Order: sequence, then structure tokens, then C-alpha cells
Amino acid sequence: MKKLTGLTAGALIFITCLGVAAAQEEMGPPKVLVIEREYLKPGKGGPTHERSESAFVRAMTAAKWPKHYVGLDSMSGQPRSIFLIGYPSFAAWEKDNQAMEKNATLRGAVDRAIMADGELLSSFEQSVFTLSEEGSLRAGTADVPRSRYFEITTFRVKPGHRQEWQELVKLYKEGYDKIPSAKWALFESVYGADNGGLYLVFNPMKSLAEVEEAYADEKKFAEAMGADRMKRLGELSAECIASEQTNLFGFNPKMSYPADAWVKEDPAFWKPKMSAPVAPTQ
Repeated sequence: MKKLTGLTAGALIFITCLGVAAAQEEMGPPKVLVIEREYLKPGKGGPTHERSESAFVRAMTAAKWPKHYVGLDSMSGQPRSIFLIGYPSFAAWEKDNQAMEKNATLRGAVDRAIMADGELLSSFEQSVFTLSEEGSLRAGTADVPRSRYFEITTFRVKPGHRQEWQELVKLYKEGYDKIPSAKWALFESVYGADNGGLYLVFNPMKSLAEVEEAYADEKKFAEAMGADRMKRLGELSAECIASEQTNLFGFNPKMSYPADAWVKEDPAFWKPKMSAPVAPTQ
């Protein structure tokens, strides 16, 4: 992590077993989701990046910092890591940044970690999203602390088609409301390089077997909607969606600074043996 002001892009995925995505103290989605995305140079992932990121974790732990974050590694697409930080408000985000700037010891440790970590990266991006409560379904019920993967799908909505998008989300929510296992938290982009028309949902999975299990609920969804409403969904998708993409990420506890509540849920996973930090090149 570069610092606790991170960001990225994301979207909405309409399959069952959708869950809430967020790095936060509460067992539910944050109002503000801040994300960092680090693109890695060839051969700089895995243990090399873990050792570098462990310096950030050690710094936060030593400072007993109250704000936590979760790190994940890509399992598809370009090699990259993302870091998730949740806040109850923009004011809370600002307060956290100001507190860090006033902590000289922590700031110094983070700056040194940035120097070492920067040598492993080809690029770095930041974005921020806000929770769409009206577009979410049973948000906060997913067992994220015991999950091992996030499936993330990005949708870019065409300019001027926000109304169609909102209708599309409403229809999907109505259909999946009849399937008890379905749940998601929808986020909308507000800041970042890809800002505008991007929506984000994380699908937490305890096992990749859930990918196959989701297909059965897709059939249930189609049956519940009926032919006419499914036709309308197709029309709305064609009208408002410019692009979509799905990728898979794995939780990496060695690059995470989880909340105590998460550690208590699964201490064997969230408290692994840490690697020694990497010293910056002179």
C-alpha cells in the first residue's frame, strides 16, 4: 500500500451468492470505499511483493493504527494487487489522513516502505466509490472474514443512460430478492482516473466451487422473472451498458491489516507468519 488514501474501478455482477465487499471494521459494506491498485513488474509478485507489503503491515501494527485494510492479488488479467479501505464518511477518511500526517514515526515507516514497494511496480492507480444502498440487496450478510476470493465485475454505463441503468438494477434486485442466497452491495464511482459511469460489487467466495453453484441460481432467477421481464433486461443492458469485465482476486493475509473482529473470526488465516521487510535500493 502506498498510503491510506487508495482507490480503483469496479462494477455490478448479477449472479447468486453475491456478497458484500469492503475492508472495514464493521461486518458490512462501508459508505465510502477507498481502493488502491498496484500493477506489478514481471516477476515481482508473490513472495517478493509480500515481503515489501509486510513493511506497511508492521508499521500499522506497531502504531496500533485504528483503520484497517485488506489486500488481494489478481488471479486473472494483468498481474496486480488491490487494497481496500472502508470509511463511514468522507469526513472519517479525512480524519484518518490527518492523523497519519501528524504521526511522525508512522509516517516515516510508511515512507520507507513506499520506496521499497515502488521498485516492484509498473504503475499505480487510485479511485473512490460510495455505497448505493438502494441498489444493494441484503448487504452486510456475507461472511467476508471467512472468504478466500473476490469475484469482481466491472460495468461502464453509457453517458446519458443512467435512468436505464437504474431500472436495470431495480429489476435484477426484484428478481434475486426471491432467491435467499443472493446478496450484494453496489458501489458507484465518484473519484479516480476511470471516474464516471462505473459501478462496483465484490462477490466474496469461500471456495471456487461457488462459481459453479451460481449457475443454478441464474436459472432460478430467469424462471422467476419470466420471458417478458428477461426480454426487458436484455433491452436495458443493450441500451445502457458500454462494457463489462469479470476478474478473480484472492485474499492475501500477508498484505492485509485486518480488523480484530476479522482476526477473531478466522485467526489461522488472518495472522500468518510475516516476512521480513525489503530494504530500499540505494
